[in-house]
Amino acid sequence: MLGRTANDLFWMSRYIERAENMARLLEVGYRIALLPREGGGEPEWFSTLRSAGCEQGFLEKYKTYATDDVVRYMLFDPDNFSSVYSCLSTARRNARAQRTAMTREMWESLNSAWIEFAAINQKALTSDKLPPLFDWIKERSALFRGALLNTILRNDTFYFNQLGTFLERADNTARILDVKYYVLLPHAELVGGEIDNAQWSAILRSVSAHRSYHWVYRESYKPWRVADYLILNRQMPRSLRSCYDEIANALAELNTYYGATNGCETQARDTLRLLSEANMTTIFQSGLHEFLADFIGRNNGLGSAISKTYHFAD
Repeated sequence: MLGRTANDLFWMSRYIERAENMARLLEVGYRIALLPREGGGEPEWFSTLRSAGCEQGFLEKYKTYATDDVVRYMLFDPDNFSSVYSCLSTARRNARAQRTAMTREMWESLNSAWIEFAAINQKALTSDKLPPLFDWIKERSALFRGALLNTILRNDTFYFNQLGTFLERADNTARILDVKYYVLLPHAELVGGEIDNAQWSAILRSVSAHRSYHWVYRESYKPWRVADYLILNRQMPRSLRSCYDEIANALAELNTYYGATNGCETQARDTLRLLSEANMTTIFQSGLHEFLADFIGRNNGLGSAISKTYHFAD
């Protein structure tokens, strides 16, 4: 496969996953901003933009964290490369360039998502219509993933898509937990209260883990349990451990497919070993932020190594 083809497929899946992640971040921000809280919704929108890596670009355009401005910037602003609009547009452009490497179902699911989203009347998008829109974005991402999983050959096309999806998903989960853990950590007198539970519920909802958390832990929300679930629990499909299971497997399959070995799989296995051997007691003792910052650096480094190894710039 040409490096340019691999690059387009890898980033197509990254951008589709990122569009879904933007919707998830906005949904949790919207839910928490509605909760009674000192300072209103501004602290939550600040953390939402920081989680998405959009804070600097937003502040270049806007002076305050007004809900309408944040929503517009993260959903529709073409100048924001991580907005849902930009993500779907770039993913569709990459897909169109590699149309022959995709199945009809994959192309049609992505193309129709772009057409429908681009046709949305922003002026008619009132606050009560935001939750259904967030759900729609997540559903369209799931539709594409379903088409990919059910129709594509298990060859290099499939594995480059897998790498894009799970590198992006791991990055998003780590950023959500890193930023929101400290922003939402309540005052001691609020721990275990109604507001505290609603905040942690909102975080888990942002990664579709609200119900399954109770299946696993069978207890109320606790910060260290939430962190454990999103970092180390391999059964949770958006956890860091689960993502790296998929990444390591995809790289191993590419090595088998091409009949060659490279350092990318070693890097992925090192991170997977770190996650499999870690425990939350050690992570909290050494610092959750430090652990997550190191993970994000490792994840970004692996993305760069994959790009170099498979000649994405060619």
